[in-house]
Amino acid sequence: MDLIIEHLPGWSRLTIHRPEAKNALNTALLGRIAAELMRLAEDSACRAVVLTGAEGNFAAGADIGEIADKTTAEGAIDPRKGHWAAIRAFPKPLVAAVDGFALGGGFELALMADCMVLGATARLGLPETNLGLIPGAGGGQRLMALAGRARATRLVLTGEIIDAATAHDWGIAGWFCDGPALPQAEALAARLALRAPLALQAAKAALVAGGEQALALQDERAGFERLLDSADKAEGIAAFREKRKPQFRGE
Repeated sequence: MDLIIEHLPGWSRLTIHRPEAKNALNTALLGRIAAELMRLAEDSACRAVVLTGAEGNFAAGADIGEIADKTTAEGAIDPRKGHWAAIRAFPKPLVAAVDGFALGGGFELALMADCMVLGATARLGLPETNLGLIPGAGGGQRLMALAGRARATRLVLTGEIIDAATAHDWGIAGWFCDGPALPQAEALAARLALRAPLALQAAKAALVAGGEQALALQDERAGFERLLDSADKAEGIAAFREKRKPQFRGE
């Protein structure tokens, strides 16, 4: 099972469970996360959700095997866009407990959470340009809103991966733990579950709207889709699979 669902008093925990792939987010898994959040949105017994990853990693990106042969035309009708939209539309507090790798799509998923709790081992980044691509789910825009243009540019253009302390210092996450993230994330969800649910949902809606109204989310996605047909994307993924440095030609 690639998504473990557990219900606790007032809140639920979703655990991404693809440890053999460092919890990489393939389309089926992303769809299951979206579907479960849509179900929990209608469940009055659930007032908050913790999203975490199994066996030491949050999610080490998207599934490269799915992207390798994806074309621009396929990207335009990609079901992942609907899944991402459903996750972002979840109306209740979403807490991301991030340990280990949260890269690419994994980091984009964490950036969609309302509260991000980082464990000491967390490593975050948007290294899509290493593959001849850019973030495809709004990660660059949301990172810029949190950390500022200079720092977002640094991570997106260079593919740099930063540690938990740096991410917390930059304002990317509100919580940083000396040990694992999950205990503090669970305690936070339990506290949120005791607060006024309608007020939390109204506050979340206002914060999301205020944070994203000026972001170029559609432009970022369009750029991602155009790059799917590029020779550089094919070279970047081939180099990643072959564990070598890519030779990009701007084609």
